[in-house]
Formats: sequence, C-alpha cells, structure tokens
Amino acid sequence: MSPRADRPAAPRRFPARVAGRGGSPAERSRLRRQASAGRMFVPSALTILAICAGMTAIRVAANGNINAALALLVAAALLDGIDGRVARLMGATTKIGAEIDSLADAINFGVAPAFLVYLILLHGADIGWLIALIYTCAIVLRLARFNTLLDDDAAPAYTRDFFIGVPAPAAAIGALGPIGLLQQFGSGWWTSLPVVCVWLMIVAFLAVSRVPTASFKAAKVSPRALPGLLILVAACGALLLTFPYVLMVIGIAAYALHIPFAWRSRRWVASRPEHWDAPPRERRAERRALARETPGRRVIPRGRPAMRKSQARLGLHRPAAATRPTTPHHPDRPDA
Repeated sequence: MSPRADRPAAPRRFPARVAGRGGSPAERSRLRRQASAGRMFVPSALTILAICAGMTAIRVAANGNINAALALLVAAALLDGIDGRVARLMGATTKIGAEIDSLADAINFGVAPAFLVYLILLHGADIGWLIALIYTCAIVLRLARFNTLLDDDAAPAYTRDFFIGVPAPAAAIGALGPIGLLQQFGSGWWTSLPVVCVWLMIVAFLAVSRVPTASFKAAKVSPRALPGLLILVAACGALLLTFPYVLMVIGIAAYALHIPFAWRSRRWVASRPEHWDAPPRERRAERRALARETPGRRVIPRGRPAMRKSQARLGLHRPAAATRPTTPHHPDRPDA
C-alpha cells in the first residue's frame, strides 16, 4: 500500500476569479476597465499607425522617392479602413476614437496629398500653394460635416447608402491622379500648372459639395454576380502588381462616372423611401413601370426604337399605304 493511500484526498483549488466571477465588486470593476482599455488600444493603435504612414509619405516624397510615398498613402488608407471595423468588432467604439480617426483623415487625405502634389508638380508656384491650401481646407470641412451628419438621428434610413460629397479617401486618390499620370506616362499637358490647379479645385469642390456618391459599405452582392466580381478582383490585382498607376487612373475614371448614376438613384429613392431596401434590379423595374403609367409621357416601343426616334427628329413620316380602288371581278379580263 502506498504511504499516502491512507491520507484523505486534498480538495481541488479553484482560482479566486474565473472570467470575472467572484471577488469583490471593486475587483470586478477593475477587470472590466482593463478589458475595456485593451479593446480600445488596438483600433487606436491602427489609427496612430495610419498617421505615421501619412506623415512619413511627406518625408519620403521630399527625398524624391515618389513610389514609396504613394505606397505609404495607400497603406494609410488601408489602415483607416480597418480601424473602424476593428473597433466595431471588438465593441470598442468610443468618442475619442472617432475624434482621432477624423484627425488622421485630415492628415492622411488632406495635408499629405496636397503637400505631395505641391512638392512634385506645383513646387515654386504661389498659385499652386494657394490651391493646395484650398484643397486641404475643403477636406477638413468635408470631415467636419460628415461628423455632424453622424449625429443626425432624424435622417431617413436610405441615407446610409449614400455619402454627401466625395469621401476624403476617394478625394485623396483623385488629387493624386496627376502624379500617377506623371509616373506612368511622363510629363505632358496633364502635369502642367493650369491643368493640375483646375483638377485640384474640381476635387475640392466635389468633396465639399452635396453631390451624392454611393457608399460601398452597404453594397450587396448577389450570388450570381460573385464569379464576375472575383474575376474583376483578379484583374485589379494583376494591374496592381504590373501597372499600378494604370489601375489608379482607371479607378478615378470609374468613380467619376458613377456619380451621375448615384445622383439619379438617390433622387429616385428620396421620392420613394419605401423602396430604399430593394435591390437595384427591382428599382429599375419599378422606374420602368412608373414611366409607363405616367400620363403624357411617351414610351418608345421596343421594336426598332432608334430608327423611329431618328425619323421623328428629322420630321420624316412614313406615307400611309395607298388604297386601291375596288373593281368588280370579271373572269374574262386578263388582269383578273
């Protein structure tokens, strides 16, 4: 027999606290504060890293490494897109986090792009510095308006599908478009002082305007469109690795072309808010049905619409078929 066999089994010891259970209320409160601080650290750290990337892009551009500067701004944009989602997933959305994120956007998408464009394309021109200041102020005003709209609880539900004005990340990519053209195609009319100044003014106007743009955060992808979307992602990845500036120019052009469609869609949904959650295909079907029911609106038939429309513009009218006089039938006539 073992010498310890006659001893009673020692009681199992459990930790004083397991997952916040047990302990005094003060101890539980301290653990909750520590867990909350840990959750707040990760998204705030991502935002701080985004600020560091944007500021380092300015320094790298000043040293003449344009490719690295643009890559750092892309990294800053990616970190800016991740920190908010990480905060929501971890339940760490706070007021101070939102303020830090806005300040990071002002630096990464306002100050850094304006300084890069001035340093590379507008250096030494007083008017170029003035345009860079206007663009930076426009981005700051756009971010301030965006923060105030977030607190508007009376806004209709369909407004979450649209932005008011061009978002700051998209505006930054658009402002850097002339630099992308310079890197891909060299100097030309697209890098001249008047063209770059006018382009920056257009981007700044779109940022502070009330032109609606689509919010891709609320976009829905149907299962049938998934293969085509994956092929598009593969094509974009191939362009990113081989011709990144071509992809940049294509993205800017595609975003600019979508603005009229976003404006039309928001106008239609604003007049019929009950259809805001319907997919685009059903919205188009509803628009066609309403167009047919609208009195006084001519609906062009499907059969040869282009030819009939052109004939109407030219004032051409097809002559009616001439009616032949009816004559009695005579069997003995040769034309009978």
